[in-house]
Amino acid sequence: MRTLHIVTHPEATHHIDHVVGGWHDSSLTPDGLRAASRAAHWLRERVPQGAATEVYSSDLLRTRQTATAIGEVFDVEPVLDRNLREKSYGEAEGRPQEWLEQRFVVPPVRGDRLGHDEGIEGAETKGAWAQRVYAALDSVLARPCAHQIVVTHGGTLTLVVAAWIGMPVESVGHVSFPVPVGSVTTLFEDDRFHNRQVTALGILP
Repeated sequence: MRTLHIVTHPEATHHIDHVVGGWHDSSLTPDGLRAASRAAHWLRERVPQGAATEVYSSDLLRTRQTATAIGEVFDVEPVLDRNLREKSYGEAEGRPQEWLEQRFVVPPVRGDRLGHDEGIEGAETKGAWAQRVYAALDSVLARPCAHQIVVTHGGTLTLVVAAWIGMPVESVGHVSFPVPVGSVTTLFEDDRFHNRQVTALGILP
């Protein structure tokens, strides 16, 4: 039996400054820090006392801050993994959202959506992003721990869920599971049939 709680970091400065996030290393706002604490205690109520628990996190500041709040409640040191980062937007990161929107080339309805060039120098393709997130989840699942918490970003959450349910990476071109910032998505695998379930998507603690 395995349960994963996927936490998307709460409000960060790039949200209120209306700049592009991606790998831009923004920090949680005061409201975001309070939300991270709420999420930590909400999770503590749902994970059995005494159960071995691991915490994994993107290495960007806003996710590290969230993971630190959770790790303190569980008395666990978070494991940082850069593969859990949000999509890289290259030279757009930290710039106003309007700058990105004026230059962004939307993917085609059909054709190569995974390798699509969005017109932003240095930006990741969706395919490259998906490959590293799938690798990150593989690393988490290689650990035989029944309760794992993964702290990541809103966009990356979609790819974590896709990887969890066994969606081939070649099929994620159209997939999206939008969730609120600071939310928790719960994934469960039973120990008899080993079916992988999405038991809750984007719950706000």
